[in-house]
Amino acid sequence: MTTHTEAEIASQPSCWRRAADGVPADALPRPGERVAVVGCGTSWFIAMAYAVLREQAGHGETDAFAASEFPAGRAYDRVLALSRSGTTTEVLELLSRTATATTAITADPDTPIMSAADEVVVLDYADERSVVQTRFATTQLALLRASLGEDLTQAIADAERAVAEPLPEELVNAEQFSFLGTGWSVGLAQEAALKMREASRSWTEAYPAMEYRHGPISIAAPGRVTWMLGAAPEGLRAQVEQTGATFVESGLDPMAELIRAQRVAVARAFARGLDPDEPLHLTRSVILSS
Repeated sequence: MTTHTEAEIASQPSCWRRAADGVPADALPRPGERVAVVGCGTSWFIAMAYAVLREQAGHGETDAFAASEFPAGRAYDRVLALSRSGTTTEVLELLSRTATATTAITADPDTPIMSAADEVVVLDYADERSVVQTRFATTQLALLRASLGEDLTQAIADAERAVAEPLPEELVNAEQFSFLGTGWSVGLAQEAALKMREASRSWTEAYPAMEYRHGPISIAAPGRVTWMLGAAPEGLRAQVEQTGATFVESGLDPMAELIRAQRVAVARAFARGLDPDEPLHLTRSVILSS
């Protein structure tokens, strides 16, 4: 029987295609605006990726924050809030107290975020039944990438490969993972590590690729994996392989490579007798009592 998480992972190429074809005309940040992107958990990591991409595209200064760490008093033209559930406490509190123009992206149109933000983009077709967030995270990033003028044709083709190709057993059975990224894929490396922890309770870490050699490489060893999302800096593969660790670099679009990490996380959950739809100690939304 296919779990909700497996089905949602497999649906990502079609979701990305729909997102790329349906970029809203006016709701998302405008070129030239100074923007803060906020979220919690997965949404924060997607915010990190988008912030880098937006600045690289020349659309304006863009910062990413965990919603609980937003710097009070700093001036922005727009706050973009990412929240699958539309009920996350820290996001709603931030939207309620800022005088800045606000936009939210959510999956559920029947939640408080609909009235908390000035403008809302609803990706209900990418909503999920699983607690572990997969397709909503990548679909909103696909939407945001398309809004910056990116052509996602190759990314979608890579996603189809990532969904279909068999997984190496050495990844399913590995002792430890270090996920690495550069630029916008640093956020995706953090998200890959989070998925592995959530779904399979695996020992995972994440770093900017150039920082990995400044200490974290000390844990590389046989039976452990260093996994690059995007192109690795020159010489990194050789250094990792000298430790006996496995180095993974596929050449796929980093967002598609994240799909491979999601699938490995699910496979490892099954190998450990865990249910990836019901990760331990987690709920779909974190709602804090006052």
